[in-house]
Amino acid sequence: MTSGTGRTTPIESAPRIEPVIGEDMLAEWRHVHNLIVPPAVMTPDEARDRLTRYRLTNAYLGDVLVGCSTVRPPRDGVATVIARVLPPYRGQGIGSALYEDGLTHARLHGARIVETCVLAANAEGLRFAEARGFVETDRYVLDGESDQWIDLRLTTRA
Repeated sequence: MTSGTGRTTPIESAPRIEPVIGEDMLAEWRHVHNLIVPPAVMTPDEARDRLTRYRLTNAYLGDVLVGCSTVRPPRDGVATVIARVLPPYRGQGIGSALYEDGLTHARLHGARIVETCVLAANAEGLRFAEARGFVETDRYVLDGESDQWIDLRLTTRA
């Protein structure tokens, strides 16, 4: 649904979060990922590989794709939860819903500690993580790249 301004408006109050199943949903997940994290643009094959290792979900308002998430399963008790929301849909609770869904999944699979990773240029994402109790643990630039990344750890019990 669009408003008179051409901007998409929500048609539901709460997002529907669904695990990625099949190529169409994976293409949607990759679309959101690539828009939010341009330095780490993923090919279809790279996204397929992620799907074999991580829990990927998409968030929808009605039938409109509004975000996605990645949950890396716990390793030595540490899981990674990443929520991504398309800019026109931020500030509506979608990121919180994705984060809570991912956090629940991580806990069910044994996470004692939860981390996240944010592109340093994504000030909104950094504020989102810090507002939920994450604190910075590392800043780095990947070999051969120029973009800075920030790793954060949840300071409360996962």
